[in-house]
Amino acid sequence: MKKHLWNGFIETVKKEVVPALGCTEPVSVALAAAIAARHLKGKPTQVEAYVSPNLMKNGMGVGVPGTGMVGLPIAAAVGALAGEPDAGLEVLKNITKGDVEAAKLMLEQHVSVGVAQVSNILFAKVTVSDGTDQATVIIADGHTNVVSIDVNGDAVFIIDPQPATTADNQPENIFALANAHDIYEFALNVPVEDIQFITESLELNDALSKEGLTGNYGLQIGATFQRNVDRGLLSGGLLTNVLCRTSAASDARMDGAMKPAMSNSGSGNQGIAATMPVAVVAEHVNADQETMARALMMSHLMAIYIKSYQNKLSALCGATTASMGAVAGMTWLLGGGFEQISAAINSMIGDITGIICDGAKTSCAMKVSSSASAAVKAALMALDGIRVTGNEGIVADDVDASIRNMSALANGAMTQTDVQILDIMVHK
Repeated sequence: MKKHLWNGFIETVKKEVVPALGCTEPVSVALAAAIAARHLKGKPTQVEAYVSPNLMKNGMGVGVPGTGMVGLPIAAAVGALAGEPDAGLEVLKNITKGDVEAAKLMLEQHVSVGVAQVSNILFAKVTVSDGTDQATVIIADGHTNVVSIDVNGDAVFIIDPQPATTADNQPENIFALANAHDIYEFALNVPVEDIQFITESLELNDALSKEGLTGNYGLQIGATFQRNVDRGLLSGGLLTNVLCRTSAASDARMDGAMKPAMSNSGSGNQGIAATMPVAVVAEHVNADQETMARALMMSHLMAIYIKSYQNKLSALCGATTASMGAVAGMTWLLGGGFEQISAAINSMIGDITGIICDGAKTSCAMKVSSSASAAVKAALMALDGIRVTGNEGIVADDVDASIRNMSALANGAMTQTDVQILDIMVHK
């Protein structure tokens, strides 16, 4: 076992699995606006934002928590007026109805959002003015990664160009030294007290799921499953419970519920997809707390590992890859070992690769439920010794090779798909 990687794994999960209130793309803009506003003496009166095409795509149609509205302009306005600059992805946690009303008034004439011609996949440049002074904040390559702050033309902060490191001075990309089997062994053998923190993902995402089942959120995917179980049109059971509880959390999140999700790789939906199916299976098999923690850690770390080969934002739906992390935890809970986990991930790559990301919006809950369904299917196939083989499509015999093949598709040919998606969205 590569125990020398374990501290790096833990630090990576702590960095990538964090609470996020609302969709992380508009929240990133809100955070930049809040940080900029902190550097002004007066109350913000004008906000101008420029974002990368991918951030624009993911921010156009998604609900902004506490506002009852969708899109980047309201996120920028309310972030500037009432955001908590030190709260990271929970920047909007303390906004009030009065703040929202003031932001709506600002929208009419004093907020603009445009597309920046930059090479960064994730980029937001937000300038906030109080009529006398102005401050500009740039976030790039990570939803909370502030790279510069400028006040009245004077730089007050520029990011340190030195490469970041994790524990034991290992490179930030710990996965350059690891593979899927290393993650499996880590999750099963690391002292449980070192990973107990991962159970917070269940606490947050389960609360969001319950909110989605009881509230009138989005397309009500989770509630629709539950209503039809009650009507007798669907039967209960493991698959239905996975679909119901996973999609309900996404319903609430994508429609602006004022409850945080525990995100994964910068996405709340990815965090939900990596958490809720595993939790439902764990409850189904009456897993104890240690087993639950190990399964959740396996899922979240595997999801981060798979995502690490891909651009932060792309035309490939992130819920699909996060669900490939979930299938690892689910398969293990149901009695499978690494061979079955590899088979299940390979089958998912052969099944749902290519589901497009056409921006963050309420219908993302449908893709979350489709990915969760594919995970259940692949896990059950693997337990019976059935998988998509290395002779079929982009799937290889080795699971790590299959992950790289899928990622090559996302980072290569699907970049043009991304351009086409955004063009359709902005012109329809």
